[in-house]
Amino acid sequence: MAQLPSRWYFEHITPSLKLVSELTKILYVGDTKYQHVEILESVPFGRSLVLDGRTQSSEADEFVYHEALVQPGLVALEDPRTVFIAGGGEGATLREVLSHKGVELVTMVDLDQEVVEVCKEYLPRHHQGAFRDPRLKLFHQDAGKYLEDHADRYDFIVIDIPDPLEAGPAYLLYTQEFYGLVRRRLNPGGLLVVQTGPCGPMYHRDVFTPVHHTMSTALPTVAPYSAHVPCFGLLWSFILAGERYDPFSLSPAEIDARLAARCVRELRFYDGVAHYGLFNVPKYMRHGMAREGRVITKESPVFAP
Repeated sequence: MAQLPSRWYFEHITPSLKLVSELTKILYVGDTKYQHVEILESVPFGRSLVLDGRTQSSEADEFVYHEALVQPGLVALEDPRTVFIAGGGEGATLREVLSHKGVELVTMVDLDQEVVEVCKEYLPRHHQGAFRDPRLKLFHQDAGKYLEDHADRYDFIVIDIPDPLEAGPAYLLYTQEFYGLVRRRLNPGGLLVVQTGPCGPMYHRDVFTPVHHTMSTALPTVAPYSAHVPCFGLLWSFILAGERYDPFSLSPAEIDARLAARCVRELRFYDGVAHYGLFNVPKYMRHGMAREGRVITKESPVFAP
């Protein structure tokens, strides 16, 4: 365990906004081939994974993020059996997918094996043993290249990677070309979900609106939603997409019934009532979606407005 240099951790949410939390431990600090990695423990959030100075999840509220990311899509599908996960190194996205007993095979592709190994050791409450499940096939390579090289198709595809940064490797998985590839790898009726960054009133144009517009050019149906994740310091956005998807086609009671029949454990955040709250996004987000005209391609990876 590294020596604690200060009792306070300052995270730059934006150049003009900081989130400050009281530290109790620094459990791990290191550099992989791809990024700077920290496992920190704080009073409000417990253990957190921090990559390149950005919190990816924390023990206190990761269940909000990961249930919001995974559960709406799985519940919407009639009989999801095969799932592909891009990223998700903490193992919590995998945990949520495997909570559905009907899922038979999960292919998880995370570029950074060192991060996954660190998370296995230091974040057991995140993954809860999911990496040992025999339904998992885990690979360490570029997720886009994997989908290009393998013609397998999936009922559900989850993109759980860091926000796109210009000149960073993640942006290639937010492009029109990538979403076109994902569409070809979905089974008929399959769904794609993507985490699409902060969507507070001051910051939704940075990532969410251009990604929303880009996905809309590649997939027929695109449904945005949002949840408050305290460790991120901002309202957070997600997008579910596919050939057909109506987030309000199932009633709250029907969603709860599907969860009760399919899930091996009780969820802490997501249920039928929460679902309707997630998909009723604020007016400023709806206006931004209607007005934002940029398409993200391999040749235009600029996200700043």
